[in-house]
Amino acid sequence: MPVQTRSRFALSARMALLAAMSLVLAACSQEQEEAKPVVRPVKVVEISDAGQARQMNYSGVVRARTEMNLGFRINGKITERLVNVGDRVKSGDPLARIDATDYDLSVKSAAANLEAAERQVETTALVRARAEQLFARKVASQAQLDQATLSHNQAVATRDAASSALSQAKNQVTYTELVADRSGIVAAIAADVGQVVGSGTPVATVAVDGEKEVLIAVPEVDVANFKPGMAVKAGFWSDQGLILDGKVREVAGSAEQPSRTFAVRVSLPNDPRILLGMTATILASADDAERHMSVPLSALAQKDGETTVWVVDRDSETVKSRTITVADFTGEGVRVVDGLKRGDLIVAAGTQFMTEDLKVAISGDIARQSAATDKTAAAEIVR
Repeated sequence: MPVQTRSRFALSARMALLAAMSLVLAACSQEQEEAKPVVRPVKVVEISDAGQARQMNYSGVVRARTEMNLGFRINGKITERLVNVGDRVKSGDPLARIDATDYDLSVKSAAANLEAAERQVETTALVRARAEQLFARKVASQAQLDQATLSHNQAVATRDAASSALSQAKNQVTYTELVADRSGIVAAIAADVGQVVGSGTPVATVAVDGEKEVLIAVPEVDVANFKPGMAVKAGFWSDQGLILDGKVREVAGSAEQPSRTFAVRVSLPNDPRILLGMTATILASADDAERHMSVPLSALAQKDGETTVWVVDRDSETVKSRTITVADFTGEGVRVVDGLKRGDLIVAAGTQFMTEDLKVAISGDIARQSAATDKTAAAEIVR
């Protein structure tokens, strides 16, 4: 074999050997990379004890404890409206009037009937007196005297009825003017000039001076926590620094049909800074028999149609899915009835990247999610 041929053969063999070795080394490196586990950093929070009561807050409107819906006691057409919304009135002040023409005529008719009845009484009185004289002289019989006495008694009864009818007619005239029963502020006008109203139809609403209250709507899940006499705090949107002590005065016994909420009335102390119509926030503590754990909303996940969270195993530093039962949603997080216990570490963010037994990085201090105060704003450390 020529020398040049042998050299080319040796060079080709060395190059083939180097290529084979490169492939072996690349395969080993790939196997090492595939064997290396994926460790994902996550945000986690630790569930702590429920040592305090849950806080509830509901918004409502300041209103007078007593609001009178005033209406006429008779039917008629409104001819005058003397007040506007917001006007302050005193007891006895006129609010509106209706047409009194027919009622004035009724008074005149009743007065005429009374006059006729009185003349009839006088006539029958003379007849009875004459019958008594004749009976004393034994000229008239007992039957004639009894008849005269009966006629006089009937005339007296007719006169009394006519007198009562006149008094009633006069009362009807006074009812043509609607007056305020107590001092307060006109809160609403329900009828105006020219409108024909029936007896009892609300025409004006007067908010009576005195104690004020806040009316709030409480859902059925929390209404059991409100009892008459319960102490609460009242804050006002118009003055963030104004916080007053209030007291639950009344809890509705049934829910309102449209909203399925219960009306709760909270009495407020007398304070000149509180005005009718102001927006107030009632803050109360829920002394639940069962305190619920609380988790951030971002910690929730869905699996097979169930609500779950990813719980971190401290020893293996891996995550596992766990089904939970949600009580309700709050402004700060989610209250959990079942599925969690004190000391559990749950993934607070990035749940969409979690898989069963995924390795996660856990180091440093662990943030705690307070189940007592429902505060998800506790520090969350990035793992």
